[in-house]
Amino acid sequence: MIDLTIIPWREAAACLEVRDQVSFFPDKEDMVGIARAKAVCAGCPVADECLSWALETNQTEGIWGGHTAKERRSLRRRWIEEIRKAS
Repeated sequence: MIDLTIIPWREAAACLEVRDQVSFFPDKEDMVGIARAKAVCAGCPVADECLSWALETNQTEGIWGGHTAKERRSLRRRWIEEIRKAS
Protein backbone atom coordinates (compact mmCIF):
# COMPACT_ATOMS: atom_id res chain seq x y z
CA MET A 1 0.00 0.00 0.00
CA ILE A 2 1.19 3.50 -0.87
CA ASP A 3 1.86 5.84 2.04
CA LEU A 4 -0.07 8.98 1.07
CA THR A 5 1.40 10.94 3.95
CA ILE A 6 4.68 11.35 2.03
CA ILE A 7 3.04 13.07 -0.95
CA PRO A 8 3.51 16.84 -0.38
CA TRP A 9 0.42 18.09 -2.26
CA ARG A 10 -1.75 15.75 -0.18
CA GLU A 11 -1.37 18.04 2.84
CA ALA A 12 -3.46 20.70 1.05
CA ALA A 13 -6.13 18.29 -0.21
CA ALA A 14 -9.76 19.13 0.55
CA CYS A 15 -10.53 15.47 1.21
CA LEU A 16 -8.47 15.56 4.41
CA GLU A 17 -11.11 17.78 6.01
CA VAL A 18 -14.05 15.49 5.18
CA ARG A 19 -12.57 12.00 5.02
CA ASP A 20 -14.74 10.88 7.95
CA GLN A 21 -17.94 12.12 6.28
CA VAL A 22 -17.37 11.35 2.57
CA SER A 23 -16.19 8.11 1.00
CA PHE A 24 -13.74 8.54 -1.84
CA PHE A 25 -14.09 4.83 -2.61
CA PRO A 26 -17.85 4.50 -3.17
CA ASP A 27 -19.35 1.57 -5.08
CA LYS A 28 -19.46 2.33 -8.79
CA GLU A 29 -23.27 2.16 -8.65
CA ASP A 30 -23.48 4.68 -5.78
CA MET A 31 -24.21 7.83 -7.77
CA VAL A 32 -24.91 9.88 -4.62
CA GLY A 33 -21.60 8.84 -3.05
CA ILE A 34 -19.73 9.57 -6.28
CA ALA A 35 -21.37 12.99 -6.54
CA ARG A 36 -20.43 13.81 -2.93
CA ALA A 37 -16.80 12.89 -3.48
CA LYS A 38 -16.63 14.80 -6.77
CA ALA A 39 -18.15 17.87 -5.09
CA VAL A 40 -15.30 17.89 -2.57
CA CYS A 41 -12.78 17.52 -5.39
CA ALA A 42 -14.38 20.40 -7.32
CA GLY A 43 -13.29 22.82 -4.61
CA CYS A 44 -9.92 21.24 -3.94
CA PRO A 45 -6.82 23.38 -4.54
CA VAL A 46 -4.73 20.33 -5.49
CA ALA A 47 -7.24 18.39 -7.63
CA ASP A 48 -4.98 18.62 -10.70
CA GLU A 49 -2.01 17.23 -8.81
CA CYS A 50 -4.20 14.48 -7.37
CA LEU A 51 -5.49 13.50 -10.81
CA SER A 52 -1.99 13.54 -12.30
CA TRP A 53 -0.70 11.35 -9.50
CA ALA A 54 -3.59 8.91 -9.95
CA LEU A 55 -2.94 8.68 -13.69
CA GLU A 56 0.82 8.29 -13.28
CA THR A 57 0.45 5.56 -10.65
CA ASN A 58 -2.53 3.90 -12.38
CA GLN A 59 -4.94 4.07 -9.46
CA THR A 60 -7.79 1.70 -10.35
CA GLU A 61 -10.19 2.44 -7.51
CA GLY A 62 -11.78 5.48 -5.94
CA ILE A 63 -12.28 9.13 -6.80
CA TRP A 64 -9.02 10.96 -7.49
CA GLY A 65 -8.86 14.53 -8.73
CA GLY A 66 -12.62 14.51 -9.23
CA HIS A 67 -12.64 11.52 -11.58
CA THR A 68 -13.92 7.98 -11.23
CA ALA A 69 -11.83 4.95 -12.15
CA LYS A 70 -13.70 4.65 -15.46
CA GLU A 71 -13.07 8.31 -16.30
CA ARG A 72 -9.40 7.96 -15.39
CA ARG A 73 -9.00 4.89 -17.61
CA SER A 74 -10.11 6.98 -20.58
CA LEU A 75 -7.84 9.88 -19.60
CA ARG A 76 -4.92 7.51 -19.05
CA ARG A 77 -5.36 5.91 -22.48
CA ARG A 78 -5.25 9.36 -24.12
CA TRP A 79 -2.27 10.38 -21.96
CA ILE A 80 -0.32 7.26 -22.93
CA GLU A 81 -1.19 7.76 -26.60
CA GLU A 82 0.11 11.34 -26.44
CA ILE A 83 3.35 10.11 -24.89
CA ARG A 84 3.74 7.51 -27.66
CA LYS A 85 3.12 10.09 -30.37
CA ALA A 86 5.68 12.43 -28.82
CA SER A 87 8.36 9.70 -28.75
